[in-house]
Amino acid sequence: MILSGDRESEVSYLAGRVGITDVKANKNPEEKLEIVQAETKRWNTLYVGDGINDAPALRAATVGIAFGQNSDVTAEAAGAVIMDSSLRKLDELMHISRRMRRIALQSAVGGMALSVIGMFLAAFGYLPPVAGAITQEVIDVLAVLNALRVAIPPSSLTDY
Repeated sequence: MILSGDRESEVSYLAGRVGITDVKANKNPEEKLEIVQAETKRWNTLYVGDGINDAPALRAATVGIAFGQNSDVTAEAAGAVIMDSSLRKLDELMHISRRMRRIALQSAVGGMALSVIGMFLAAFGYLPPVAGAITQEVIDVLAVLNALRVAIPPSSLTDY
């Protein structure tokens, strides 16, 4: 959904460019806040705002992202601030956050799963104490090495 205080024609043009069909234009800050609060009750919401009139809606959304360098109030209300006013940077932020979350979950869950397997092997006598300690260290190193993959830049950070 695009929720904006701008004219219908401008908002519809932008929505068409990025593939959004639900357009709400000519909204004042109070109307934006009401819509965001209603949507946040139903779903997790992401609100991107670029002006001081977006601050209440940024605060009400599950995640608020201030866009550009227009207002300290907007930046304070948001959970994240994108300094550049390009939609490409927002797309990059979404790609980076999804990738980091996926890698963190792989490292944490993978490390725990391998540790549980090692504990069962040790409990049934298939893994002596010294070998168990060494195995746990290997598991920890593997989890850390997997987590370090976030430092390797992906081939693409954008859908454009």
